[in-house]
Amino acid sequence: MESRRTQARNIRIEAAQVAFDRAPVIHESNGEELQYRFDPTGTDAKPEDVVRGGRPSHLTSYTKGLPHREDDGLIADPSDFQTFVLGIDSGDVRDFRDIPLGPLQRSGTGQVIGRGAQPNQSITWQSGFTNSCPVREQKGGAVPVRAWESQGAGNTFDLQGPDAQAVTMPPAPIADSPELIAEMAEVYEMGLLRDVPFAKFNYDGDVQGAIARLNQLEWFQNSEIADLSEQAKARRRSQVTLENAFRGTTFGDDVGPYLSQFLCAGTPELGQGGQTAASAQAGFVRYGAMVFQNQVRFATPYRDYMTTWESWLDVQNGADLRGTETYKEGSVQERYRFIATPRDLATYVHYDALYQAYLNACLSMLALGIPFDPGIPFQGDDVVDRQQGFAHFGGPHILSLVTEVATRALKAVRFQKFNIHRRLRPEAVGGRLHRMKNSLGNATFAPFEPMCDRLTTTGLLEAVRAHNARQNTIHDGRECDQELETSYLLPMAFPEGSPMHPAYGAGHATVAGACVTILKAFFDHGYVLPGPYVYPAPCGTKLEIATGDFELTIEGELNKLASNISIGRNWAGVHYFTDYSESVRMGEEIAIGILEEQKLTYGENFSMTLPRFDGTTIRI
Repeated sequence: MESRRTQARNIRIEAAQVAFDRAPVIHESNGEELQYRFDPTGTDAKPEDVVRGGRPSHLTSYTKGLPHREDDGLIADPSDFQTFVLGIDSGDVRDFRDIPLGPLQRSGTGQVIGRGAQPNQSITWQSGFTNSCPVREQKGGAVPVRAWESQGAGNTFDLQGPDAQAVTMPPAPIADSPELIAEMAEVYEMGLLRDVPFAKFNYDGDVQGAIARLNQLEWFQNSEIADLSEQAKARRRSQVTLENAFRGTTFGDDVGPYLSQFLCAGTPELGQGGQTAASAQAGFVRYGAMVFQNQVRFATPYRDYMTTWESWLDVQNGADLRGTETYKEGSVQERYRFIATPRDLATYVHYDALYQAYLNACLSMLALGIPFDPGIPFQGDDVVDRQQGFAHFGGPHILSLVTEVATRALKAVRFQKFNIHRRLRPEAVGGRLHRMKNSLGNATFAPFEPMCDRLTTTGLLEAVRAHNARQNTIHDGRECDQELETSYLLPMAFPEGSPMHPAYGAGHATVAGACVTILKAFFDHGYVLPGPYVYPAPCGTKLEIATGDFELTIEGELNKLASNISIGRNWAGVHYFTDYSESVRMGEEIAIGILEEQKLTYGENFSMTLPRFDGTTIRI
């Protein structure tokens, strides 16, 4: 009989073989990184630029944190980008330290004397907001620069589940594609609608106006688009309606209230029976003998950021403005509320613990007594099974498993972000459009001309200009300044804008796909979630009972939860739709791989039936 030690080794080898036998993937970017060049006839052109056809402008690449030019917001020196890539590829911390971080440094006469900040150096930023920010006092008298996040994570190895480089995503949409034009239009519209309560979406005039503008775009029409890849064809969406606007595209996303029940509804308290209207509307979820309430800190409404060129440029140069957003003050009831508006959802995903929503959903389902997948053992009567699930096939098992996949997902998506795609964030596209609309762009910006023209034709950029003019007049304090009146920048929910890593894929969405896949595999995904169903009232101080003839299944509400959290980042202005739609599928692959390998370690004969995001079903 084999020793336990030998059995353990053989299982490790078998699991390693399962991982090794998965089909290899090919990582492919969209090819834009070196395609676009600085205008060789521009005022800053050098003799060698004419010969080479212009230095790489990295117009569509993520350059945040590197030094940028003040006039057009493009990278100051293309060689800095190559130093950035060298550090990413090597993963050597010494190479990271060679990357310039921060703005151009100038002498008193305006001459450039250095690129990037130096240790213990106080930086004079461009905008009054940054230079007068309260964070200065907290951090030694000046807003510091902000470093990139885990750009070497994709080079690490995991010993369970797919390797970080064994899963992939298709190329991101290119600058002049109908898909990116639609994605950027959608993010702009979301910025304008950030304070409209979800409960009013079906009859709000601004929402209807946004839908009408989006439906003027080719991507949302039935006309044929030439040269679409198979991946882009699969992603293409139909006409925007009140039922599907700003929602995800998986099963259940368009059923019932916008928010998943797992983001608002409460559960029965200890000592109570089943779910009641009172417990659902209270919003308290059991956490052992404690409870938490599905409420968030109430961010100041109608307050957006990065709507002046100076503040936009500071953030692109790495100004660390985290924690400088403002909130409503007053009593506890005035400071916290249910997620009533997109801004509330953006606040949730600004500070969530990444797997937080899925851990909370798991706690909710356990409190509600949602049954496990029928293929999981120990669900019969005790007198029959003579064993209950706990350490395995019970609460502690699923509570740890649902969080276990998060770091695997983050490593895989970091490889896609930094090593493959290096896709610029929506805020950077907003900067390109802003300069073009103010006749400050040049031939270097040509790839974004179709987007600029199309979003002008629909009237969207004029709506953005009017929105930003109000923001700047109220919050910047410089009235009658022409530039403040002609801002086409993307209004952001966060003062610091996007995180310090590229857009594609999305960390939140990859973790969402992985965690939700674990929950759908473990719980009976076809089970109808017990009602009553609730949604936040427009004021956010209470939950209302939803009316209508619909049922919400576990699968649908978990898919919707993944979409809510992922698209919540779009509501903040930091991601595009494809960042969500492709990332959740990669997260799903990671979770499936982990489940396949973990199954080898159990002596029980069991199975899990899993509905995938593409509508197919697999059995593990």
